[in-house]
Amino acid sequence: MTNSLPTILWYRRDLRTSDHAALSAACKRGGPVIAVFIHDDLSGALGAAPKWRLGLGVGALAKTLEQKGSRLILRRGAALEVLRDLVRETGADAVFWSRLYDPASVARDTKVKEALKADSIAAKSFGGHLMFEPWTVETGSGGCYRVFTPFWNNVKSRAVDAPLSAPATIPAPETWPGSDVLDDWDMGAAMNRGAQVVRPFVQLGEGAAQSRLAHFIAHIIQDYKALRDIPGADGTSNLSENLSLGEISPHQCWHAGLRARHEGKQGAETFLKELVWREFAYHLMHHTPRILTDNWREDWDAFPWQEDARAAEVWAWKKGRTGIPFVDAAMRELYVTGRMHNRGRMIVASYLTKHLLTHWRIGLDWFEDCLIDWDPASNAMGWQWSAGSGPDATPYFRVFNPVTQLDKFDKNRQYSSRWIAEGRANPHSDALSFFDAMPRHWGLSPDDAYPDPVVPVDQGRHRALEAYENRDF
Repeated sequence: MTNSLPTILWYRRDLRTSDHAALSAACKRGGPVIAVFIHDDLSGALGAAPKWRLGLGVGALAKTLEQKGSRLILRRGAALEVLRDLVRETGADAVFWSRLYDPASVARDTKVKEALKADSIAAKSFGGHLMFEPWTVETGSGGCYRVFTPFWNNVKSRAVDAPLSAPATIPAPETWPGSDVLDDWDMGAAMNRGAQVVRPFVQLGEGAAQSRLAHFIAHIIQDYKALRDIPGADGTSNLSENLSLGEISPHQCWHAGLRARHEGKQGAETFLKELVWREFAYHLMHHTPRILTDNWREDWDAFPWQEDARAAEVWAWKKGRTGIPFVDAAMRELYVTGRMHNRGRMIVASYLTKHLLTHWRIGLDWFEDCLIDWDPASNAMGWQWSAGSGPDATPYFRVFNPVTQLDKFDKNRQYSSRWIAEGRANPHSDALSFFDAMPRHWGLSPDDAYPDPVVPVDQGRHRALEAYENRDF
């Protein structure tokens, strides 16, 4: 049976129209669909780059909806209050949304669902941000997986729902409720001048995400297993930016990877594993939310990391001035593009937590402020994996040598020369862009001498291993 009353579709980190279960269900009800994005305390608390990128994504979604005869209503305030206001204004009898899994979102959404149901409003959440809901994947004893390989073995042959098509049109109400103006929110304020540097590297919106996936499958996935570790090569999908905001769904990526594997493309299996690694991070966040804030392995609470985010060594790391080319190149890539190659992420995280003996939370917070592809589960999982304090983590005694890593993965120095300007007669334009993106008060110049290492590699490794061997846990 169809319903002539409006359905409110609450958009969050699902900024697309295709493979959108909540949107499809809303359209099937038969009445008008009123899409809304709410700028609440959770989106307001985002770091500079994630908030700016979210604002861009919301703007792109609004244009996509307009092409389908719809609109995106923008409201600011507490989610429950805004939704109740919209119900009163529109006469809607249902509110649909896509699930999120971080503790703050879960708490908000639970409160909203309970309150709306008490108001006799049909409040329903749908999947779509993950392929496998966290409560559907269990070990033989009934608990959650804490090691990736068994998790992969459990889900790799599971059926993943085929992606849903985008509706050709979205039923519109006769009268639209009022909307804020996106520019008035000024979601990019904290980016300052960095926004204009990063903007050319953004692949914005659902259409760009689909094009990025198609290019990857056609031209890159064949050699993905080998090239994904080479930061100077175009060897990855770069889809993390779009997955983080739901401009593309993991279902769409999975089925594209399956087709590539069926066609015999060698890197497809590795790509599918990376999609499942993302799922693994989310399942761990759902079952053990302390991974976001505390050592996942509680015995690591006794480890003697230094926790001063203002320490000189930490600032050298943040500024890309450690004197270690691989570390500095990766940090500068972050400021210019808003992203960082995965191999670079491992190197900078290992250097901060092991060579500099600095708590992983300092790095996690810095990434949370600087990454346009910031994702709560993946960011926490990555940092705790690198530090040794997380599930299925790299052993603490495995200390990446950033010098030999550069020799192995950047033999021709394409990567480091692209991002480091000091000491070069004709620096790459991207290396120079770092000085436009960084805060002015850092006072750095491409004419500066390149620094000596703040902590030499051998010294840092020795210090890290000594701390590990003398640990009191």
